[in-house]
Amino acid sequence: MTLLRLAPVALGTLIVPLDSAVNVAFPAIAAAFGLALPDIQWVVICYVLTYGSLMLAVGRLGDIFGHARVFRFGLAWSVVAYLLLAVVPGFGALLACRVLQGVGAALVLGCGPALATQPFPETMRARALAAYAATLAAGSTIGPLLGGVLVEGFGWQAVYWFRAPIALAALVMARHLADPPRAAAREPFDTLGAALLTAAVATLLFAVNRAPAPIAGGFALVALACGAGFVWRSLRAARPIIDLGLFHRPGFAALNLSNAVLGFAGFSVLLLVPFYLARVAGLPPVLLGLVLAAGPAGGMLGAWLGGKVVGRFEARAVLLAGALVTASGLLAIAPWGATTPIPLLLATLLLQGIGVGLFTLAYTDSVTATMRREDRGVAGSLTMLTRTLGVVTAASMLTLIFGATEAALLADGRPPSEAFLAAFTRAFLLAGVLPLLVLPLLLRQR
Repeated sequence: MTLLRLAPVALGTLIVPLDSAVNVAFPAIAAAFGLALPDIQWVVICYVLTYGSLMLAVGRLGDIFGHARVFRFGLAWSVVAYLLLAVVPGFGALLACRVLQGVGAALVLGCGPALATQPFPETMRARALAAYAATLAAGSTIGPLLGGVLVEGFGWQAVYWFRAPIALAALVMARHLADPPRAAAREPFDTLGAALLTAAVATLLFAVNRAPAPIAGGFALVALACGAGFVWRSLRAARPIIDLGLFHRPGFAALNLSNAVLGFAGFSVLLLVPFYLARVAGLPPVLLGLVLAAGPAGGMLGAWLGGKVVGRFEARAVLLAGALVTASGLLAIAPWGATTPIPLLLATLLLQGIGVGLFTLAYTDSVTATMRREDRGVAGSLTMLTRTLGVVTAASMLTLIFGATEAALLADGRPPSEAFLAAFTRAFLLAGVLPLLVLPLLLRQR
């Protein structure tokens, strides 16, 4: 069998990580709608909250009704969302369409890993997942580079509409994708459980994003109540969204927690390094994008290496190696200064990316192997959800830590450049230590 069978899935999945192009358009969007800088965060929040909260429910829908069918529906939905985003009359309409885009992303991502492994025997599972992970990393690499060109040549709307033809082409290619026949009767979909889970995840992400504002406590209480309701429902449903008994298996809960922590640590690069490259290194936008792309490029390499070695060594060894390499890369970023040469910047970003790629591949393979083949949609969605939880937490907490440190140093009379670098160093020392803290958890993984 050949990995060329993944072409429709890879092309369709590519539209989601290409959303990194939107980050480049933030200044233009703010100018177009007369927004203050803090308002632009809602462009991210509406999108991430939507696909993050729907992920597990969509994965379950794919397991019941067919991953190929749900995937194609997600592509068609995304085409419409991208075209609507290109013609929105105001900021409120833009946010509403970002929610629609998030629904499409959930439909695509929720079934992508299952479709990636479906045509292949279990012996090729790691290679198929490696190719899928490389696609996600490639999209994250290309997005910022392409976004600058599109915004300059066609305006901020282009970062949305350019993906409509890609989704449409993937939809045409995916028309021959077929789900394997099921001998048993179709399993029921737990609608109440899905609603409680969606509400729990959405309010939890909102609580993290709004911290430390008082409203965050209210969202946290709602998340706790909905989460408790979901557990209660799952223990009584004939076929719950996810079998909670999985988390009783040795190391399974720790494995998922580790992925959230690695997602937190890794997001520090996308959050803080662009400001270093612009303010301290003084790089122009095109060169900034090229340097920043070293991290996702390393992720592609790490996923490829992981696909090669995870079949030869136990997954725990690859997970430990990925965490250690990630920590090494992040700690190597911490001492960056005004005179750090660009080759060293590239090398450290590449190292960190390789670690993330190794870890993500081994983690996805472990979760996929743990769950039934009939539950691959939920398995793939779980891997995306835990990472999203880490990313949203990082976006809130790292911004808080960095901002508080920089403000305190400026209040002490430190020069702005010195205060920035000191806060930058402290943030990456924290980010670099986090992967080391999960090593005891990974040692429990089986």
